[in-house]
Amino acid sequence: MANKKFGLFAAMALAGSVFLAGCGGETATDSGEGGEDGGSANPEFLSILTGGTTGTYYPLGGAMATIIENETGIDTTAESSQASAANMTALADGGAQIAFVQTDTAYYAAEGTNMFEGEVIDTVSAIGALYPETVQLVTTANAGIASFEDLKGKKVSVGAPGSGTYINAEQLLEIHGMTMEDVEAQNLDFAESQESLQAGQIDAAFITAGTPTGAVESLSATADVDIVPVTEEKAKELIEKYPYYTNDTIKSGTYGLTEDVPTVSVLAMLVVQDEISEDLVYDITKAIYENTDQIQHAKADFIKAETALDGIGIDVHPGAQKYFDEVNK
Repeated sequence: MANKKFGLFAAMALAGSVFLAGCGGETATDSGEGGEDGGSANPEFLSILTGGTTGTYYPLGGAMATIIENETGIDTTAESSQASAANMTALADGGAQIAFVQTDTAYYAAEGTNMFEGEVIDTVSAIGALYPETVQLVTTANAGIASFEDLKGKKVSVGAPGSGTYINAEQLLEIHGMTMEDVEAQNLDFAESQESLQAGQIDAAFITAGTPTGAVESLSATADVDIVPVTEEKAKELIEKYPYYTNDTIKSGTYGLTEDVPTVSVLAMLVVQDEISEDLVYDITKAIYENTDQIQHAKADFIKAETALDGIGIDVHPGAQKYFDEVNK
C-alpha cells in the first residue's frame, strides 16, 4: 500500500491492537506457532508508535510502516505519540507492537530507574539501533543565551516530565552545576517549543531528535536559530557519568548555522513486544534494514545492519538477533 493511514485509521489500529493484546495477540486462525525463544504471536496488523508530528520518529515511522507492510503483507500503521517513555509503557500494556525509543530510556525501563522508578518493563526487547538522537539546546539570536550558564532564571522548555528529553535536560543541567530549580521549566512538546520560541514566550528549548528536526527547521524559517554548544570538557564529564551518551556535531548549514556546533547524543532504536514471533520479527528486521533506500529522510543513511546492535542496553529480540547474525558474519 503506497500511503500510510494516519489520523482515523491510526486510532482504529490502536483500538484494534489493544483488543488483540487482550486476546493474547493472536489472529483467529493463528495457532501461535513461531520462534521457540522469541514469542508466539502473529497479529493481523502492526502498530508502530513514533513521536510528535514535528519530530523525526513520525516521518521515519510512516516510511517504515510502508516498507513492513509491503514486505510482510501485514497491515501496518504508524501513529504519533508522546515518544520514548510513553512508547515503552504502551508496548508493555499491549497498546502497540513496535515503537521508537531512545536507548537511554529503554535502559531505564529495563532497570526500573528514573521515569520508570519501581516499574521494570521486561516484556519489550530491541529490534536494533537506528541513528544518533542529537541533544539540541535551541534558542534564537535575540534571546541572549550563548552558554548553559546563561539559562539561569530563563524560561526553558524541557519536554514532558519523565520523557527522554526531560532526562537529557536534567542531566545536562546537572553537569553544568544546575538543576530544574535554576530555570523556569516549561513542559512543552517540540511543536509547542517551536511556537513558543517563535512568539518569544520562552528563551530556549531542549529537543532530543535526529537532525534536521522538523520543529527546528520550521523555526529557522522565521527566526535566526542558535544551538548552544556542549563543550568538549562538559561532554567528557557527561559521558563518564552517563555512558550511553556520545559526542555529536550539528553541521554548519543545518538550520542556517554558520559553523559546526559540538553537542552530545543518544541513539534512536526500535523495540518490539517480546510476544511477537521470532519469524515475524526476523521479517520485520530484514524489511527495515534492507530497504533504507525507500526512506526519504537524512537519517536513513545511519540505519545499517552492521551498527544496529551498537549502544543497545536491553535484550535483543531473537528474531532480530537471528537476522543480524546472518548478515554480520
